[in-house]
Amino acid sequence: MTMEVAESDTDKRQLHSKRKRGDDGDIDLSLLEAVERSHNTVEVLDLKTLKKLVFSFERRLKENIEARLKYPDQPDRFADSEVELHEEIQKLKVLSGSPELYPDLVSLNAVPSILGLLSHDNTDIAIDVVQLLQDLTDEDALEDNDEPARALVDALVENSVLELLVQNLQRLSESDSDEMAAVYNTLATIENLIEVKPTVSELVCERTKLLRWLLAKIRAKEFDSNKQYASEILAILLQNSTANQKKLGQMNGVDVVLQAVALYKSKDPKTSDEEEMLENLFDCLCCLLMPLENKERFVKAEGVELMIIIMKQKKSAYGSAVRALDFAMTKYPPACERFVDVLGLKTAFAAFMGKIPLNKRNKRERYQEELEERIVSLVASLFDGISRGSRRERLLSKFVENECEKIDRLMELYVRYSDRVKAETERLNQLKFEELEMDEDEIYSRRLESGLYTLQLIAIILGHLWCSEHPGMRARIENLLKLQKLTKKDVIDILQEYHDNIGDLDGPDEKERAQGRIQKFISAL
Repeated sequence: MTMEVAESDTDKRQLHSKRKRGDDGDIDLSLLEAVERSHNTVEVLDLKTLKKLVFSFERRLKENIEARLKYPDQPDRFADSEVELHEEIQKLKVLSGSPELYPDLVSLNAVPSILGLLSHDNTDIAIDVVQLLQDLTDEDALEDNDEPARALVDALVENSVLELLVQNLQRLSESDSDEMAAVYNTLATIENLIEVKPTVSELVCERTKLLRWLLAKIRAKEFDSNKQYASEILAILLQNSTANQKKLGQMNGVDVVLQAVALYKSKDPKTSDEEEMLENLFDCLCCLLMPLENKERFVKAEGVELMIIIMKQKKSAYGSAVRALDFAMTKYPPACERFVDVLGLKTAFAAFMGKIPLNKRNKRERYQEELEERIVSLVASLFDGISRGSRRERLLSKFVENECEKIDRLMELYVRYSDRVKAETERLNQLKFEELEMDEDEIYSRRLESGLYTLQLIAIILGHLWCSEHPGMRARIENLLKLQKLTKKDVIDILQEYHDNIGDLDGPDEKERAQGRIQKFISAL
């Protein structure tokens, strides 16, 4: 039985069009015509066939190296070997259909030879190898083949695939569609490697200049598919790595991402792809805002002001700007103070009251719900970050104006989230009664996801308002609780559960401070 391994027209044009970087002279057209007419076949892949493929590839590689050394200034003398080498690389793509043979490919020591071609003088050969690597590491190829995938990825990383891929990326000018495709495939390969081996996300940033390349790419004003993909890869690299977040912050990354986002402060993306890129950029920004030092950089770069402008312009990035502000102000008083100083309260409380700009994107119910939860978190951060002085008074006064309408809104949210959490708690208790295996931590986690976390934040805001000792606000809260057949004890129970589940992720001192603050609310109520 045989399997066709045919070249695409693009592959032929890519190698044989007169694009040899650093080479002069013409390629033998008769040879190209022969390649066009040929059909290469290999037997269905097994170990024996794999050995034949690798042996043939190594032989053509050796011949190409020898021809280039013998005739360095006569491209027409080594053109034949280049075409034949290209053919062998194409044949190796059939391996992606048999990932169970990847450990054998590694043991045959073919990986160093393949990766060596990423530095080939002919960029087209390097592009061939990038396509091969993308195929071999593709998610579809590796499905249900975890061990073989790890064997290949480990070998690739040990043989400097990350360094070679990024070096190749840096020499691609994206001057034509082939190089554009090569950039995309390089990024796809890096993403595939991270999928198989998550530690690659930090290794690639330690060992290469990929972060610098990605920053340069997202800084470009013109939108294209590779800028979109660069934003996605950057978000992946930052997602679960404090080291990468800090490293990018030190590289002026906060400012660069803010500049990229600022292009959309008064306009919407033109396409769904561009919209996705903008979301990726905000994902990057929110990840960057995890370390404390990057929050400081965000404030210095006038990120707070930019987010408020985006909210005021009421474009599609409105919700993303709220999310970024929430990240910036969480446990960082200077951002909260700046927010009040630059008159952000009016904009934030318009959103708090449900005055959210509607467009085709944010009409979705889940979008509005997420935005609502973010705004509650933002207001809670403001109360936590501004403990005294005129800024605190300005914040508190928002809940008194217009006949305490914001307390009415707060209690409306309290009742809605309380009902939702009660329903979920009853459902989980029923599942537990039916002996479904769930421990207390899992039950608590599910309740948090169903709205308990937002309910806790609302209770904390109520605690801040109650501790202000403003008689009008206290009376309003008590009346509204009574109206809903609730008592202060209900709020205290929520606060107590929150108090008891505060972890020590930020250290024992921070845990004690947080618990002390909640205990103060409980005592006051």
